[in-house]
Amino acid sequence: MRYLFLLVFFIFMVLLGTYILRPKSKDELPLKVLNPNDINPELVDSLLQGVGHGHKIQEFSLINQYGEKITQKTVQGKVYVVDYFFTTCGSICPIMTGQMKRVQAAYLSNDDFLILSHTVWPEVDTVEQMLRYAKEKAVVKGKWHLLTGNKEHLYDLARKSYFVLKPAEAEDVGDGNSDFIHTNNFVLVDKQRRIRGYYDGTDSTEVSKLIKDIDLLLRE
Repeated sequence: MRYLFLLVFFIFMVLLGTYILRPKSKDELPLKVLNPNDINPELVDSLLQGVGHGHKIQEFSLINQYGEKITQKTVQGKVYVVDYFFTTCGSICPIMTGQMKRVQAAYLSNDDFLILSHTVWPEVDTVEQMLRYAKEKAVVKGKWHLLTGNKEHLYDLARKSYFVLKPAEAEDVGDGNSDFIHTNNFVLVDKQRRIRGYYDGTDSTEVSKLIKDIDLLLRE
């Protein structure tokens, strides 16, 4: 009996070692932590260009569709996805919202995941307007925050934290014509407020990849 136990234990250890040492698929590899020097320099504020480590999303204070203050404390210890939009956009924003609803559905019952959608047009996207939009698009309270607030603060986050706006475009935002208003990026942020990926929010294949990557971060 003792020898049988040792044989079973030996086989188990061999199989375990084989599993641990096997080449990992791309989907199992840890996601890279992205810093300013990993990103297109055109999207990075000049003061942050060349920074190769330690980048984290800065502190923020914005208001969601229910008039609640949302800060870095809201996302503390959570994985979250960020995008920028405006409620009256008739081009790519509805597509992005539809794709983000897929993300919401995938993690609806997971308390360690949130979505933050920032308006690029706070003059129009008031709390009341955001709430109307949230109800129309079936945005779930407590899971998906539609954020408005000070325009300078919203854009500072875009330029210096999430890197979705070229600095030269900052003065153009709000006229309905700038590239920034139509940015299609979804940004994946980990529990330590570090950027771990960018995804095309109009591409269902990219969003499927995002959902898989969220799984990876939730298991870290």
